[in-house]
Amino acid sequence: MLQQILTDMFVDPELLAELNEDQKQILFFKMREEQVRRWKEREARLEKEEIGMKRPKKDTRKTVSWMKASDGDLWVWVMGEHPDDKSFDQICDEIMAERAALQAQREAEELRAKKEAELQKRFSVVHLDPDLVLARAEEQRQEEARQAAAQEQLRLEEELKKKEEEERRKAEEEVRRLKEDRAQEIYINLKDVQKQDQDKEDKAWQESLRKSKVADQRRRSIAKQTREDHRRRSLKALEQGRVAAVTKTFGGEKPTLPPKPKPRNLTVTSDVISQKPGVRRTLSSSTRERIIQWFRDEQLPLRAGFQRDQSRIATWFHGIISRQEAEDLLSEKEPGYFLIRVSERILGYVLSYRSQDGYRHFLIDATENCYMLLGDQLKFSSLIELVEYHEVEALTSSGGEQLLHACGQKAGQVDYTDLFT
Repeated sequence: MLQQILTDMFVDPELLAELNEDQKQILFFKMREEQVRRWKEREARLEKEEIGMKRPKKDTRKTVSWMKASDGDLWVWVMGEHPDDKSFDQICDEIMAERAALQAQREAEELRAKKEAELQKRFSVVHLDPDLVLARAEEQRQEEARQAAAQEQLRLEEELKKKEEEERRKAEEEVRRLKEDRAQEIYINLKDVQKQDQDKEDKAWQESLRKSKVADQRRRSIAKQTREDHRRRSLKALEQGRVAAVTKTFGGEKPTLPPKPKPRNLTVTSDVISQKPGVRRTLSSSTRERIIQWFRDEQLPLRAGFQRDQSRIATWFHGIISRQEAEDLLSEKEPGYFLIRVSERILGYVLSYRSQDGYRHFLIDATENCYMLLGDQLKFSSLIELVEYHEVEALTSSGGEQLLHACGQKAGQVDYTDLFT
């Protein structure tokens, strides 16, 4: 099943729903490795084709050219090493100060134009006294009156000029002050934006570093657990071999078997038939009848779900039941109870386990004439070997899940009858 997923590079959503978080992570790593392997094979094949066609291979690699100094050596300039070089912070401050000054200059010019328009509107026309104009027209002959009127006019113009200059000075002072305040405000805002961007980049980098460390730790943990599982299985196989040799040499009594269950309308065959070589299971969206036919044709000859002596069906074996039905059976049990059920979605099995914090479901791959938890490296020739191994060894690297007690059938009901009749 895993090989089929890697071949198609596609995971059915129904299959994905059957996986726990650990199995999803392992499946993701293996699919990524398969992508890299295919890319390397494709590059090697293209290179061979180009060589066979005797065509020069186009160099698509990126290159870097170096500038050289007058002495022919590489020209290298490291910012900050020369005494006259400015630091990165100084360069950023100068750029932000220049931007703030330009923006404040533009705003000051707009304000100056506005003030100029107001002043021109106020002082463009000099309002003279009508009586004085009339007196000047009427007393053209009187020189003194004319001079007095002229002096009065000059005095009024001087006063108006002084007032205009004062107003201009005040307006210029206000514009200059506003320009400085605005430049300082823009500079502070730019500094705040720069600080926020740096904080965001630091947080993103820290988060990326943390995720990378967690992924590395996870890969190391999986590799370590795989080595430990292989070592324990090897030791266990050696121990079982020694026990079998001692039993054969000195003799021994077989343990008393529990009474054989009597399910209603249950018929099983006693002939042991080896599985067809080369048969591979794929994802299934078939009906219940298709799954039953698969079990009878391929799994029943292998005595899947039977005890080691093949005299009766194991207590932990269940038929085609759903995840919810399995959790209902385990709901009244204590942590450590388990059952193995025929999946209603795929051609395979599911190990349902009652843990401290709820329920966990592990998909069992039944392809290639063996049984193994999806994503695990340990393969077993039968379901009973898988169960016996995990009675003493944990299901996951956390080490908290061991198969302690088998969850049997409901009273007066057998859910695997249709698999054998």
